[in-house]
Amino acid sequence: MTEERGATMTRRRADTRRRLIDAAYEAFSERGIRETPVELICERAGFTRGAFYSNFSSKEDLFLALFQEETEVRLRRFRDATESVLGEVVVRADEDLSPTLGRIADLFMVALSADKNWYLLCAEFRTQGLRQPEIRDRIAAAFRYFHAELGKVLVGALDRMGRELTISPDDAVLVLIALYEQGLQNYLLDGSELPADGRFVSELIPKVMASLIVPARG
Repeated sequence: MTEERGATMTRRRADTRRRLIDAAYEAFSERGIRETPVELICERAGFTRGAFYSNFSSKEDLFLALFQEETEVRLRRFRDATESVLGEVVVRADEDLSPTLGRIADLFMVALSADKNWYLLCAEFRTQGLRQPEIRDRIAAAFRYFHAELGKVLVGALDRMGRELTISPDDAVLVLIALYEQGLQNYLLDGSELPADGRFVSELIPKVMASLIVPARG
């Protein structure tokens, strides 16, 4: 009975966290992290402040949990995009990689083109971290993990194509993320609708990547 009761409590706690995270994502997307009160998150999740603080120490703590989940979603999306393309083609040593890299970028960016809310939340959270030393290290660690895992997928994909980077994986990922974020920011500042096919930046990626890779040394 003790084990069964423990399993029930674990499931209940997991369900509570799930509902709080989902409610927070919705509220944050509407109002921003700073302007979203804990009470609103609790109201939308159907819980009390006590339930909130028994699972998360603050809104920032909750957002870090959300960030970790969304990080895994995006890593899986990148892995799936590379596997979908590289599972169908064999890249020769003298072959132009642009079409292959373009297909991977297209698959990845189609989903990202709808990510403007997530971009805005991450931009706000980074800025908040710069102003709040008590959470800065945790935010930096979360972003470092994301970038490092993206780098591993990128290096693995290039290895399968017989290529390697001329710069570190971390630097390559920073270049690609900066390209994506600047492209998305330009559309948001212009008030323009994002292209449904994600081509606001994916056409540039093969050109940029071509300058960062060389045939792998034996």
